[in-house]
Amino acid sequence: MSVFEERREELDSYQTMYGLSRGKLALTLDLLTDALVLVGQHGVYCQSARTPGKPAMDIRMISHALDGAKELVSAAMQELRQERSGE
Repeated sequence: MSVFEERREELDSYQTMYGLSRGKLALTLDLLTDALVLVGQHGVYCQSARTPGKPAMDIRMISHALDGAKELVSAAMQELRQERSGE
């Protein structure tokens, strides 16, 4: 099932609040946040053998990539907001 079908209500709500593009980006931020939570939970149980108390390296890399993706999406939303208010 497509994310457009699976998350139709949330997408409609965000698009009503923010417009088409920013609504999709807002839902993307929610999905990235959900993924970060799941990775964080997994990191609790998947500890590094080299550095006890820290998640395994792959978990840290995934978390870092998801954080970066959230940052980029947030920046894109801000730019769209500025473009819209500047017009």
